[in-house]
Amino acid sequence: MIKLDADRAVHFCDGVTRRDFLHAGTIAMLGLTLPDFFGLKALGAVVPEKEINCIQLMLVGGPSQLDTWDMKPQAPDSIRGPYKAIRTNVPGIEICEIFPRMARHADKFALLRSVYHTGAAVHDTGCQMMQTGRLFQGGLESPNYGCVLNKLKGARGDVPPNVLIPIPIGQLGGNLPHGDTPGFLGKAYDPFVLNGDPSDPNFKVPDLLPPDYIAALRVDRRRNWRNAIDESVKYFESSQDARLMDSTFHQAYTLMTSAKAREAFDLTQESEDVRKKYGMNRFGQGCLLARRLIERDARFVTVNMFDTVFNEITWDIHGSAPFSPITCYAELIGPMFDNAYSSLLEDLHASGLLKNTLVLATGEFGRTPKINPAGGRDHWPQCWTIVLAGGAINAGQVVGSSDDIGSATKDRPVTPSHVAATVYKALGLPIDLELKAPEGRVVRLVDHGFDPIDELLA
Repeated sequence: MIKLDADRAVHFCDGVTRRDFLHAGTIAMLGLTLPDFFGLKALGAVVPEKEINCIQLMLVGGPSQLDTWDMKPQAPDSIRGPYKAIRTNVPGIEICEIFPRMARHADKFALLRSVYHTGAAVHDTGCQMMQTGRLFQGGLESPNYGCVLNKLKGARGDVPPNVLIPIPIGQLGGNLPHGDTPGFLGKAYDPFVLNGDPSDPNFKVPDLLPPDYIAALRVDRRRNWRNAIDESVKYFESSQDARLMDSTFHQAYTLMTSAKAREAFDLTQESEDVRKKYGMNRFGQGCLLARRLIERDARFVTVNMFDTVFNEITWDIHGSAPFSPITCYAELIGPMFDNAYSSLLEDLHASGLLKNTLVLATGEFGRTPKINPAGGRDHWPQCWTIVLAGGAINAGQVVGSSDDIGSATKDRPVTPSHVAATVYKALGLPIDLELKAPEGRVVRLVDHGFDPIDELLA
């Protein structure tokens, strides 16, 4: 460990002074206390040989199962929609024609066609459940997968362990949490939020200041930092807010002074051809950035394809303003996803990283089988499809099915809780692990009765 802007390294051997403990930032930067770490290690939650990363692609708006990955070509016109099914490179698996590149990589992903939930058919609820495995209830907000991974395994280097690109999900019509926070774990495990558009020609991460600016400040402020720490040491030992501030400052300082961290976020190091391959849009460049972060030791990266469904072309195809028409799938949304997702799988596969990187692409629900009077489809949590690739996923298959019109699950019905159990198992975390919540409550990673989808796991 390195003392904060100190003259030499601090090695924890025979003893630790409280000042050196603060200078080192403690292992709060790893999301753990020492008792937590050794306790989790004893339970098998910290397993070095199972270092699986995750990239979660949140397809905000709710993709239509009937116009993406669960086509019903034999259904009536009022159900079938305007698009045709095409063959993939895996015999027997067909997907929508709006994904021609993706069709060439069906051997690298699995389709789960029988996801459903019984909560309210609103975006907030679906986003929350698909990122945590639970509904917000009893005043308890469950943590996002990446925040849990941060707490249990911590950082591997200078790059933040959990990154959210480009910005958090915003207004979706409700007033509920969206499942992208640490919830009851506390703000110490917040994701590092990019807060910028990676497709902007002038894109820079706000928290990464130029190194020459840091160098100019370092000498002038060293004495002030030391004095401030010495004078407030008792406060830092007793105040939760101060400990959070210490941890947050440590992360910001590490990012600003680490060449590796700055390099991870620097998309100008990618060739123009590579950037164009992903798509010169916010989602495409976000997926490229996610790949770079995983290559440089980030554990979990979330890419929100959209942050709202209002007055913007998204997956939310109600058919009339302020929402999107169904034609946008062929004109914009399909190609945007196809290029970014296919490029991500290709690059991870070529580098060998796909085998230890779970790529989860999911919306918050599906769409109504019957096309509405505006020519679109409305919210439908009764049945939809998600896509999983990499990591421990047994690819090149379809798990579960829907009925003849994509209205309800036909076999192997699974809920967001089953998906959560699968994600955690793929990440090497025991689903019965208990986390401490406020007021002495203890919460399992996944509720009793919800097991991983074993057919998906190799």
